[in-house]
Amino acid sequence: MPRSPRVGIEYCTQCRWLLRAAWVAQELLTTFVDDLAEVALVPGTGGVFYTPPDGQLLFSRKDAGRFPEAKEVKQLVRDKTDPVHSDVQKLLA
Repeated sequence: MPRSPRVGIEYCTQCRWLLRAAWVAQELLTTFVDDLAEVALVPGTGGVFYTPPDGQLLFSRKDAGRFPEAKEVKQLVRDKTDPVHSDVQKLLA
């Protein structure tokens, strides 16, 4: 599979969420070694923490009122980067 998807994680600098954003980035890079081209950390403000691959919003901490679990973010990324594999995994679960 070509390594084309880019995931950006925008985090709130005022809230000091850099370490949490970096942890999620590490989890994604470790899990999707051959599937992701890049995971970028994007400084922001106002309680933002989300991961949009190729410009599509995956998760908004601000909208959800909570941080995503690592497993949840991985599943959301898998659904976007490899929907066929994702559907098979859901059937097996």
